[in-house]
Amino acid sequence: MYLTAVEQKESQIMSNLQRENAAFQKALPELLAQEGKFALVIGDEIVGTYAAYSDAIQAGYSKAGLTPFLVKKITQIEDSISYSRPLQLCRQ
Repeated sequence: MYLTAVEQKESQIMSNLQRENAAFQKALPELLAQEGKFALVIGDEIVGTYAAYSDAIQAGYSKAGLTPFLVKKITQIEDSISYSRPLQLCRQ
């Protein structure tokens, strides 16, 4: 089975996200000393923590450019967030 270029890019992005999330989870016990702040994760590294989400995003673009990175709030209990949109059948 061959993957299209788009499928390969999506797979790479998910792989990066899983790696960054794993790095965050591994560092979480130490990060909890800064609960409420936002952690910036690039690859396997916690690059820094920031008081504001916007500061973490700005630092992420400054340090990583257009390379994917993760910004995640440091909390002991993670909030569950789900996104949904109304689906309607298209009829012509």
